[in-house]
Amino acid sequence: MRHFPRTPLAVATAVATATLLAACGSGFDDSDDGGSGEPSEASGGDTGEPASLTVMIGSSGEAETVAVQEATARWADETGNEVEVIPAQDLVQQLQQGFAGGNPPDLFYVSPDRFRMFAEGGSLYPYGDQIEDAEDIYQSLRDAFTYEDELYCAPKDGGVHALVIDTEAWAAAGLTEADYPQDWDQLASVAQTLTADGRVGLAFTGDYNPVGSFMLAGGGFFVNDDQTEVTADTPENLATLEYLEQNMDAGSFAFAPNIDAAWGGEALGSGKSAMTIEGAWIVGALQNDFPDRQWTAVPMPAGPGGQASTAFTNCWGIAADSENQAAAVDLVNFLIAPEEQQAFAEAFGPIPSRAGLADWNAETFPEKAAFAEGMETARSQVAVPGFESVLADFNTQLEGMAAGTVTPEQALQALQTNGEAVLTQE
Repeated sequence: MRHFPRTPLAVATAVATATLLAACGSGFDDSDDGGSGEPSEASGGDTGEPASLTVMIGSSGEAETVAVQEATARWADETGNEVEVIPAQDLVQQLQQGFAGGNPPDLFYVSPDRFRMFAEGGSLYPYGDQIEDAEDIYQSLRDAFTYEDELYCAPKDGGVHALVIDTEAWAAAGLTEADYPQDWDQLASVAQTLTADGRVGLAFTGDYNPVGSFMLAGGGFFVNDDQTEVTADTPENLATLEYLEQNMDAGSFAFAPNIDAAWGGEALGSGKSAMTIEGAWIVGALQNDFPDRQWTAVPMPAGPGGQASTAFTNCWGIAADSENQAAAVDLVNFLIAPEEQQAFAEAFGPIPSRAGLADWNAETFPEKAAFAEGMETARSQVAVPGFESVLADFNTQLEGMAAGTVTPEQALQALQTNGEAVLTQE
């Protein structure tokens, strides 16, 4: 097993990992101070005994599971505490059951769309002021887990959308690196050039995630900066949807399901499209499912609003009712230390959430560099409780737009109306 020494300098510069982690608590009782937010003693509370933490992971596969087991074992060996790692069957459901049953996890994985609900409900222990070198975490990722101006939990990884290109199709069309699109006009042009022989130039998953990145580049988005106002029905967003509609009508853009592909990675890997838009998760999928497909990833082309993308991340949540808060914070700081983040990146491929590891990531994994470029200016996902249902309906509107039964105006009007109804309940 590799060992990464945890020097004071490394600890002082800690931040961000990458494992789909959450914890399933075991044996917490309902003590009077369980939800006080006051951390326990460093190892085992007032008893001074070693802490015993259960870490449940919503793992992407065996590589991630093993990486988490090895990392937590290193921490346990160093501190004398104990950690049990259990892959979750349904991470969100088990987490909600833990809260409702008064038996919450010590440490758990929180996505941006669930974060605010947990924070408002008092389920999270806000330990942001104990995150070592928190300023080194990309601002867009910290924003995703900040509630009422307080950073609650440490983002463990991050990434943005990139344009992924089939390099064989690109070369066969007579295109070179000089033709990598820098703006929307160039993207439309190369997509048209690449559309031939039953293959569409650009296909991507037809949901709010890639469309949201287009909206950001177009100068708009679903909500305003502090997520207190719906900003869907705007001229900027209308122009974005019209751009997508025009190119779909021309046959050079498509939503992946409309060309019999489940998602953008399958569209590209199967040769049904020459380009797609995805996050770094596509790397492993292409390597595993389409190993013969030659590809490269480049930054998203700039729209009228500039170059932009949604930021994707998760954080390490700690339960407000946990009896092992101090030990859990120490474990998080260990896992988000630079050397551990590098180990995770090497083991199963997540993008570091630390700006300080950007150069290392680009040099070590040049094929993934585009999935990190733009992190400084990316926009965190919508974290308004209940907004996921609004976005699910928007997905339906987008399907209708692709089918020609819904206009861009109608899709945005529905998004605006549904979003305002949710925010009114806040």
